Amino acid sequence: MSSCIPAPRRTPPLWLVPALWTLGLGLWGLSRQGSLWRDEAATWQVALRSTAGIRTMLANVDAVHGVYYLLMHGLFDWFGPTTTTLRLPSVLAMAVAAACVTVIGERLGGRGAGLGGGMVLGLLPAVQFYFQEGRPYALVAAGAGISTLLLVTLDRRPGRWERWAAYAGTVLLGALLNWLSLLILPAHAATLAWSGAGRGVWARWAAASAAAVAGALPLILYTSRQSEQVSWIPPLTWHMLIGPAVLLAVGGLGALADRPGAGRLSLASVGLPLLAVPQLGLVALSLFKPLFLDRYVLFSMLGLALLAGAGCAAAVRVAAPRFPVASRWLVPVLLAGAVAALLPQSLAKRAPSSRVDDVLAVTADVRRLKEPGTAVVFLPSARRDTALVSPEAFTGLRDIALDRGPVATGTLNGVEAEPARIRAAMLAEPRILLVTDAPEAARPEAERREKVKAAVLRDHFSVIADERVRGRRVTLYERK
Repeated sequence: MSSCIPAPRRTPPLWLVPALWTLGLGLWGLSRQGSLWRDEAATWQVALRSTAGIRTMLANVDAVHGVYYLLMHGLFDWFGPTTTTLRLPSVLAMAVAAACVTVIGERLGGRGAGLGGGMVLGLLPAVQFYFQEGRPYALVAAGAGISTLLLVTLDRRPGRWERWAAYAGTVLLGALLNWLSLLILPAHAATLAWSGAGRGVWARWAAASAAAVAGALPLILYTSRQSEQVSWIPPLTWHMLIGPAVLLAVGGLGALADRPGAGRLSLASVGLPLLAVPQLGLVALSLFKPLFLDRYVLFSMLGLALLAGAGCAAAVRVAAPRFPVASRWLVPVLLAGAVAALLPQSLAKRAPSSRVDDVLAVTADVRRLKEPGTAVVFLPSARRDTALVSPEAFTGLRDIALDRGPVATGTLNGVEAEPARIRAAMLAEPRILLVTDAPEAARPEAERREKVKAAVLRDHFSVIADERVRGRRVTLYERK
């Protein structure tokens, strides 16, 4: 007589829950009410160029984002230029990063740590800002998650050379998207030192890291010639260090909750270096060249999420002996509290006003104020991005300052005429429509061309209409 033993029920992998959670958070309000800000406008208009046109531009500017622009060019060709196509890769990438955090957390700290860390990642304000953005920073974070997961796996089983090749390739791909992501290598070195890795692991890691750096070195050397494009970043000041200091303090508490110890791989030995080293490394670099922007080390938020997972696991450990049933619900309750506390931030990040400006906000005013034959002037010239992203709104307007267009010159915004020619062209016009920044988003005019434009409008024209919306401004001037 045979007996039937029921097969064990298969449960879905734990990483699937945070991945779907992060995906849902990213899809929520993805269009931001049809808004598009200046950095995304750069991606948009470059991705619409031909491959040859993109290569020509990269020889002059923005080579650091060349791989990303080519990727978006392909996606725009396949799926069409929409805000969904523009931003969805970032959402998917951060869902991958959340899955990696979950797997690492589960392996090193248990299910509570994995679930808590993976779910927290998508809630972090910086992550909520950049995983809905058409720029490469979320993709870099996904690469950091994959390379860190590979490192955790290889620290235990170092003999698999193909996985070390995958590690080198993942680090290299992240560097090609933004070479400051190479700051993950000293973070991983700190993890190996803390966890007491053996000589075999160190040797393989060093070889893989050297291969990744060697692959990225040509890009680093080439883009160093284009350093003027980050000249607008202000020098490092003490108040800029407040944010990193708070993050490191919070992360340190999570590391203590993990009961870290030397000579073993733990959430603390992985998460704290991943959080601290990129932040401190960027600070150190900014002492020599101003580069301090949080998005350049967005991938360090994976370390903070891992440490948050360690805190969740510690809370469960403390509660379990006295409240064994209730402790099972502790992580979901903590996450629900975090969702409620961060809801205002979440709503703000999905509003058009969350960015410094909205490239498309003034197009309705341009259509309303323009007349056939009216001249248009952009101040600064970078505000030409509105016309490049929405050319139909500027049909019938004459761009009198432009000498050669962006595609012909291999630049983002084209090349304008000499100041004297701009001045003469403006003085010959009865009406000029000016597209510029709203006062709260404007910077002082630095170039002579910009100063000439402002002076001519101030001295020889009168304002007859002025509209300001979401960081942009359209003003109609008439000759005095």
